[in-house]
Amino acid sequence: MSYSSRTLRHLALASSGLALFASALTANAAEAHEDEASTAIADEAADAAGGAAIVVTGSRRREEKAQDVPIALSVVSAASLERRGDYTLGQIQQQVPSLQVFSFNPRNTNINIRGLGSNVALTNDGLENGVGFYIDNVYYGRVGLSQFDLVDLQQIEVLRGPQGTLFGKNTTSGVINITSRKPSFDPELSAEASVGDYGYYQVRGSASAPLISDLLAVRVSGALTERRGFLYNITQKERAQDYYNASVRGQLLFTPSSDVEVRIIGDYSKQRQNFVMNLFTENHTTYENGAVIPNNLLDRLARFSNSIVPSFNAFDRIGQADGHYQSNMDGYGVSGQLDWDLGGSKLTAITAYRWWDWNPANDGDSTLHPVITKAQQSNRQRQFSQEIRLASDGDGPLSYVVGGYYFWQIIRGYGKSAYGPAAGLWNRAPGAAVPLAAWDLALDGFEANSTSDPRTKSLAAFGQLDWKITEALTLTGGLRYTHEKKDGSYNQWWVTGRDLASVPALTAAATAIRSQFNPIVSYSTAFSDDSVSGLVSLSWKIAPQVLLYGSYSRGNKSGGINLTNLPTGFTAAQARVAPEKVDAFELGFKSQFLDNRVTFNGALYQTDISDYQTSITEQIANTVNYRQYITNIPKVRSRGFEADLNVAPVEYFSFNASIAYADAKYIDFKNAPQAPERLNISQIQDLSGAPLAGVPKFTYTLGADANLPLGELGGRELTLYGHADYSHRSSFNTSSSNSAWAQIPAFGLANARIGLRTDDGLIDVSFWVKNLFDKDYYLSLSPGNTGAVTGQVGEPRTLGVTLRTKL
Repeated sequence: MSYSSRTLRHLALASSGLALFASALTANAAEAHEDEASTAIADEAADAAGGAAIVVTGSRRREEKAQDVPIALSVVSAASLERRGDYTLGQIQQQVPSLQVFSFNPRNTNINIRGLGSNVALTNDGLENGVGFYIDNVYYGRVGLSQFDLVDLQQIEVLRGPQGTLFGKNTTSGVINITSRKPSFDPELSAEASVGDYGYYQVRGSASAPLISDLLAVRVSGALTERRGFLYNITQKERAQDYYNASVRGQLLFTPSSDVEVRIIGDYSKQRQNFVMNLFTENHTTYENGAVIPNNLLDRLARFSNSIVPSFNAFDRIGQADGHYQSNMDGYGVSGQLDWDLGGSKLTAITAYRWWDWNPANDGDSTLHPVITKAQQSNRQRQFSQEIRLASDGDGPLSYVVGGYYFWQIIRGYGKSAYGPAAGLWNRAPGAAVPLAAWDLALDGFEANSTSDPRTKSLAAFGQLDWKITEALTLTGGLRYTHEKKDGSYNQWWVTGRDLASVPALTAAATAIRSQFNPIVSYSTAFSDDSVSGLVSLSWKIAPQVLLYGSYSRGNKSGGINLTNLPTGFTAAQARVAPEKVDAFELGFKSQFLDNRVTFNGALYQTDISDYQTSITEQIANTVNYRQYITNIPKVRSRGFEADLNVAPVEYFSFNASIAYADAKYIDFKNAPQAPERLNISQIQDLSGAPLAGVPKFTYTLGADANLPLGELGGRELTLYGHADYSHRSSFNTSSSNSAWAQIPAFGLANARIGLRTDDGLIDVSFWVKNLFDKDYYLSLSPGNTGAVTGQVGEPRTLGVTLRTKL
């Protein structure tokens, strides 16, 4: 079925379903229009004014006003998401300067906060991210699960700095805590449809209604997004980087009594992308010191009569891959949450099981030649989690949270590497001692497969106590004990290829070549780890709307296991990666004044990490093959400051600005992998004192919203509204070797929206543009030892129209 016919079918089905549901709800919802409209407007005004009415739950596992919590956090509300039309984590980072997300594909995604978490995009299944990702109190074990479209959200909380006491599981750098809208006993219906250039369309809808009055309510939400690709493949004569995402979420809310609430959630998401096709961005024929790079990209291309030399201008958006590539995944799960008010305390229990299936394909050489025909790692991830906690619910001088947590995960990995008839000629350097015939015998038609199965079992107990020493002064302390076991195995074997014994004179040389590319490997490893995390903070309300606080956190991130093709000389014992130890200090303030029309918050911080876990990416000598493994960096540090300002000087206008400065660097990293531009000097380098990968020093955002009442239309108030925002990131590096060839220039992106809406939300139509000034910018750069640099580019300017309605 073609994209266009599938699009029409989905739009027709969605429109019909929404129309039927709307007719059923209209009568019941009519009386609620006025109240709902006034509530929505009040919430949006409060959000624009800086969050005076914003309530968060993630910071200390209970409902509190954001301004009363002594933690540096950012809250992105549903109203803010709608104003920008942002529904993916990559888009949301433009609203939170301290958050950085860059991605090679959904599995290979990097998330860091304040420069820490994970600093290169290529992922190893044995390495866990230092930023915890939660949706409705459920921890998502793999970062790829965060890369689906987000559906029917209430708000997103980004908690900055270690959160190990109450969140625990790998939150040494921070937490992204997402809350979806709950089912309602008052009928609700909201829907929106967007169309834009590049074949873009998106349909989103949510409906809620009681099944049994005051006892059982249901909510169903869904989203469908499709878009043509921004790239063109001249070899296959088709577009690449197209995008298709379908998500559905169903919830039941059961309230058998006034003090018991049970919420059951099920969700499924499907994503299909004709991606990744790397673009050539730059080419070097000499090393940094002027020496010629042997067997460089142009030398290799010259061996083939049909070669097409790339333009090396990635913003032509033209690639030439001859192999199949895709980024396909499915994610689904079910969870149940019990909240029981015991009178003076509240018991919460969350049980969840999740699945994630990842099915990629890649052209490993990015050229029109059949060099690497397969380069992929499929995943089948499964996880189970159980959390129980008891939290006090009162105004006394002492308040507490205590609980326990269990987490189980397995990630089954299935790797495939295969080579075509051009592999021998491409990789063999002219004049090499081993003849070309041995290279062809070894690689033409050769395929190696691998399996890996890292398993995790984690058990934790935690508690936190707040002591209100006076009405203005509060002392907080918390501890978490975690016991964790990890084990797994890695196996790699040869699947297909020419019979090496058929040419006895070349057998030994061909065998050595295959072993260089994909050695036969089999090993297993296991370990257990016990750790204690802690927090102490002191907060002081020097005025009713001014809070000062200081805190110290001791965090731990569990050890990792290398289940991959390790460098020569590594033993099974070295496959184990030591846990991280984190010491974090923070001083901050939160303030509101001028009748809460101005909100100004800020924080200073320093985080020191010993045995920082990172992924290393290196190329196998004289090949275009990559090897990724994880290791420990003896010590890294991140320190800096953040500030957020929100101003609503008049009723119909608001302004916001945020800035973050992160000085994140390696303190001790003497045996770092060498950058490709210096590989002729040595294989390692000392990066002590150099900046961490993936971290811009300065980021800032600016935004403004305006509303202009136009009078009545058909008995409804009509308002003209507008939104504009700008986000800027300074230069940063995307390689584990800090290569100058992987330095991304600074860039800024602007977006805008203008629309008309009625006060009750029945009609809302807006025109929008993203990347308003059509800025060319890179998402990632990957230098190779051939002198070539490949990369991914950001989206060009896009524009469209959105129609929304609420009943």
